[in-house]
Amino acid sequence: MNKFIYILLVILSISSCSPYQKAMKSDDVEFKTKVFTEQIEKKKYSKAIRLFEQFASALRAKPQGEAAFYSYAQALYNTKQYISAAYEFERFSSSYPKSPLAEEAAFYGAECYSKVSPIYSLDQVDTDKALSKIQVFVNKYPNSTYLPKANEIVKVMSEKLELKAFEIAKQYNTIGEFTRDYNAAIIALDNFVFNFPGSKYKEDALFYKYDAMYKLATNSIPSKKQERLNSAKTYYQNLVKFKADTKYLQQSNKMLETVEKELKQYTN
Repeated sequence: MNKFIYILLVILSISSCSPYQKAMKSDDVEFKTKVFTEQIEKKKYSKAIRLFEQFASALRAKPQGEAAFYSYAQALYNTKQYISAAYEFERFSSSYPKSPLAEEAAFYGAECYSKVSPIYSLDQVDTDKALSKIQVFVNKYPNSTYLPKANEIVKVMSEKLELKAFEIAKQYNTIGEFTRDYNAAIIALDNFVFNFPGSKYKEDALFYKYDAMYKLATNSIPSKKQERLNSAKTYYQNLVKFKADTKYLQQSNKMLETVEKELKQYTN
């Protein structure tokens, strides 16, 4: 036991005298910067961050500040502190606009917001922000080597917003079973198709729009039934015109049979 305690004390003594511990206690900015750089090189980012935050303000006007602040932003990025990293990257690119790292910093600053973009079902504030920041980057650096990555981020973020918009529109049709407000579903699905004309969910949206009108028509009051049945028939035609072999064809044809059967009462 005594031997173990002795070894432990030796380890603690060595640790307390390490360059990092000395730098944490030192007021020497040059020494702190040197140790900070060493921690970055060793990929000990959390330690580097703690140390840098002690003397960051003292580096603002110093020549070594440029490299140090960029390394600090990268350390935050590598420890997945994306909002803080975004702030530091953006501040770097504005503080050092002539730096060869300014463009890279601007890209990473924008990319950080895509890293915190949540799944489509949650609030998409950060997704919108990511798209906005990427657009600012592309406008500023239209020939950037980061353009392919920027375009990929735009694609992923846009698809997420598209899916969210579709699911919201589709949900109106789902809850129509309980609220009987199929008009809200039709409007929501109409808006979706208008806002995302090339969407991969267009077939689904056209079917659910037809489905909503079908339910509205077949459950309608007599004075509005004929008009709504005809609208349902038009929505069916829009669906099969868009995709003749739609995956909803069998179900849609069965619904159409009901629509045409009920329309016959108005032909006399």
